[in-house]
Amino acid sequence: MIRMKSLTCAVAVGLIACSSYAQTITSPNKSLTLSFSLSVKGEPVYQLSLGKKSVILPSKLGVELREEPSFLSGFTVARVETFLVDETWEPVWGEVKTIRNNYRELKVTLQQPEVGNRALGITFRLFNDGLGFRYEFAAQDNLKYFIVAGEKTEFRLAGDHLAFWIPGDFDTNEYAYSHTKLSEVDARIGRRVGEIFSKSVIGENAVQTPLMMKSADGLYINIFEAALVNYPAMHLEIDKQTFTLTPVLAPDAAGNRAYLQAPCTTPWRTIMVSTKAADILASKIILNLNEPSKITDVSWIKPMKYIGIWWELHVGKSSWNYADVDNVRLGTTDWQNLTPNGRHGATTARTKYYIDFAARHGFDAVLVEGWNVGWEDWFGKWKEEVFDFVTPYPDFDVAGLQTYAAERGVKLIMHHETSASVTNYERRMDDAFRFMNRYGYDAVKTGYVGRIIPRGEYHDGQWTVNHYVRVVEKAARYKIMVNAHEPVRPTGLHRTYPNWLACEAARGNEFNAWSSGNPPDHETILPFTRLLGGPMDYTPGIFQIKMSYYDPNRKEQVHTTLAKQLALYVTMYSPLQMAADLPENYERFMDAFQFIKDVAVDWDNTRILEAEPGDYITIARKAKGKEEWFLGAITDENKRTATAALDFLEPNRSYAATIYADAPNAHWEKNPMAYSIDSTIVTNETVLKLKLAEGGGAAVRIR
Repeated sequence: MIRMKSLTCAVAVGLIACSSYAQTITSPNKSLTLSFSLSVKGEPVYQLSLGKKSVILPSKLGVELREEPSFLSGFTVARVETFLVDETWEPVWGEVKTIRNNYRELKVTLQQPEVGNRALGITFRLFNDGLGFRYEFAAQDNLKYFIVAGEKTEFRLAGDHLAFWIPGDFDTNEYAYSHTKLSEVDARIGRRVGEIFSKSVIGENAVQTPLMMKSADGLYINIFEAALVNYPAMHLEIDKQTFTLTPVLAPDAAGNRAYLQAPCTTPWRTIMVSTKAADILASKIILNLNEPSKITDVSWIKPMKYIGIWWELHVGKSSWNYADVDNVRLGTTDWQNLTPNGRHGATTARTKYYIDFAARHGFDAVLVEGWNVGWEDWFGKWKEEVFDFVTPYPDFDVAGLQTYAAERGVKLIMHHETSASVTNYERRMDDAFRFMNRYGYDAVKTGYVGRIIPRGEYHDGQWTVNHYVRVVEKAARYKIMVNAHEPVRPTGLHRTYPNWLACEAARGNEFNAWSSGNPPDHETILPFTRLLGGPMDYTPGIFQIKMSYYDPNRKEQVHTTLAKQLALYVTMYSPLQMAADLPENYERFMDAFQFIKDVAVDWDNTRILEAEPGDYITIARKAKGKEEWFLGAITDENKRTATAALDFLEPNRSYAATIYADAPNAHWEKNPMAYSIDSTIVTNETVLKLKLAEGGGAAVRIR
């Protein structure tokens, strides 16, 4: 590790009174330039450029407080420090074996003379591919407890960029993406989306982060945040006249945004920028701005591939609930005397079938949803006590299945749907995790469907954000890994808590089973947005594309080809990958299923070969500890040829490549299940030309 520090401007006592103050730093490779200054009113101002191109025009910084003077103006500079940091670290699991953390830091301490010399710190970290900055509140006599009423950070863009956006919403991120100019954003479309249960659309000009953009002069720009802890998630309001973006934060029931106690910091605000789209996907800014692992012993944290009683619930083959009744009460309902509906999926017999399939094909684990009492009458109700997380339905033998799975070398994954009754889950977490330890479960999928309880809170508010972290911290004490569904979108905290294997926090594959579905370009946008913050449990691997297979009257379908479903195992990174379809469907396509069996879930190296948001992505990854590569290429609704130069392979060696591709007549809508499998010999001089059908893809194993 190399860490260089130089003190640019500092005083131990007193104040630097310089109304014309300005400071400029460059990124380690000199490509990016950050300037900081104070306006004549003492307002903090920053700007960012890439070479001669403006990324962020002069933009103000500040935090608005409630019931006391705000941190907005009247500042003078008390201290300035600069540092150069160049270090490497190894993630517990990830897309690469080692990560370089190289940035130049500018740390500015400001004071407000008219507010008792109250201090505010702003720290900037300028990487070669972007900027991170945050507010820092030191412990001081005149700042102890305070309430944030709003954040006045500005991102003043240099033009009316093309944006890939979903509506600002404090309760859900399960929207399909729109791509329009910033001036054409109309987030009110979120109110017309009927397939999302719990929504809190902010307004017509509000969008969610990460916000991916492309400028007319060829810059790829992404605005996001890192290390979201003890603060609401950041949405953005667009000023369509000046193209200035400002944060919108979820309030609590009292209308406040955050309750803080000094010393403390805000999350990092991030701006990634490059002339190449692939650089956005390769960026490690978000991870580098998070703290190192707080878990000392990580030996129990294992990436895994799993199947589960899940997709059959979405396609209507079976149900989560055991009985068809509409008024049950936790702790008093006599489940043994209720008449089962005959469609319950999480039965002992059905779970054994999945365990056998997992053992036969080398899968690590089986997820079981709907195993526990309470599923009968909670959906759509703002009900406090729905689940206790320890009481199985009469037809689910917890102890017997523990033994059955262990004998076959398969783990069971617990499911905790909280019904968004977060207070209920907090009361019961210890009992639930002890129950998991007792019966051999070391991973849990949590869910937050519905409106949050305590009532008045949002999924993206400070209180609930802190809850997600509390769950992961407590789970770590019980050596349990977490896969959170319907939470706030991740911001790199899996570095700090590597037992946080994955999240959903976006529109997943299940929407294809019962709604208008995910457009063919959806998976070409998610890596530029949602996945920048962390792995997504997207649940790929659906082979039976059309839902009419289950019911001739149904018209829903997955909006990809079968080959694209294979490619998603490479392009949609997660250390927790599900083979989401029914085992019976995989039995019909065992030659294609072989790729899912073979593909790795943990990687030593990743190469972004080509990418364009909303159009196409081609990625190659090297399996952890093996001389074996996997390649995935996907496209939107347009057919195209993916170009994959294999120069990352070792020279003077030959490799066997198995190519799973769209058949010549494949089409996501007209003929989605047509595929081909071919084998060939390749070297590091080979350039593969992979023909992708409309909504299609290709997957390659190279060994």
